[in-house]
Amino acid sequence: MISPTSASSHPWDNVRLARRIVVKVGSSLVTNQGQGLDAQAIDEWARQLSRIVHGDAHGMGRREVIMVSSGAIAEGMKRMGMQRRPRELHELQAAAAVGQMGLVQMYESKLRHYGLGSAQVLLTHADMADRERYLNARVTLLTLLARGIVPVINENDTVVNDEIKFGDNDTLGALVANLVVADLLIILTDQNGFYTADPRKHPEAEKVQLARAGDPALEAMAGGAGTSIGTGGMLTKVLAAKRAARSGASTIIAWGREPDILPRLMAGEQGIGSLLYAPMHKLQARKQWIADHLQLHGAVVLDAGAVRKIVAEGKSLLPVGITAVKGSFTRGEVIAIEDEAGLQIARGLVNYSDQEARKLCRHPSADIEALLGYVAEPEMVHRDNLVLI
Repeated sequence: MISPTSASSHPWDNVRLARRIVVKVGSSLVTNQGQGLDAQAIDEWARQLSRIVHGDAHGMGRREVIMVSSGAIAEGMKRMGMQRRPRELHELQAAAAVGQMGLVQMYESKLRHYGLGSAQVLLTHADMADRERYLNARVTLLTLLARGIVPVINENDTVVNDEIKFGDNDTLGALVANLVVADLLIILTDQNGFYTADPRKHPEAEKVQLARAGDPALEAMAGGAGTSIGTGGMLTKVLAAKRAARSGASTIIAWGREPDILPRLMAGEQGIGSLLYAPMHKLQARKQWIADHLQLHGAVVLDAGAVRKIVAEGKSLLPVGITAVKGSFTRGEVIAIEDEAGLQIARGLVNYSDQEARKLCRHPSADIEALLGYVAEPEMVHRDNLVLI
């Protein structure tokens, strides 16, 4: 077994404390090995999600949950009478279009039965690569979560091509975890965890209970492609855990049909999955990324009062404290934050473009809508997206 490093003395305690979770379910589970949507299994996951979102009498607090579900292509294959997963892209897109209808209807009805609202979100790689679309997707998802709604996410297979496909929903799950800065990614699969080798071929393989996400030894152990139903193997899950850890999210790989798997994991129960923990807390990871950003797209200059609020009191940067704007930048880019002497005191992810920032200078947040016609955020830079230099 791979031993943990000193990054966290109690990684499972961090799982129990997680408040924003992404749950990914693979095709083989959702469709019962390609036999069509498994209504009973989806109903059971919906029941468990309800416990997680609503909390219960056993001390489980309320949490925010996003569901990343495979299954559209597999369901479409069944409805179209396909015996094997097609190789032609247009056939895959057609199967996805047909299967997505049944998949979203199933989730909506099951989640509603347990008192949960749901929303369908289809993403492509282009949505993640384009900064504006990335931020729009993030805001939409966070708004849904704030209202207690469970977003059900899948890749938009009907419009993707080979250049923009995520390739598997393990990767999509990790990217969504990065997108919403989740605490935890849970990958439900047909194996009860990650092993030192494929246990179906190597009976002597040992289960890895705990390891650091991104450890090169994990990739050496993982291998193998997916099945005729899904495209992911254990290697994609290890790489997804590595990607999720970049924003501070740990990953659990577990058997999706283990009774009450989700509530038990959120209660911190060990032994029912493999925990690949992030070596850095999510806020720490986010601020480290900002601090290490080499390319700054502009700057804002602050008055003495705003400098004091940020440096001494740890406050967000509001438009009223800005006296000047330098350079050209768009929403979501990293900018420098300077005092009146031109000294860089911080940097952060800005919520408005340079043109908008110039209009907002010296104005209170209450004036943003009147000046711009809309409000993205009340802050120019939120304290969670700001790091002192």
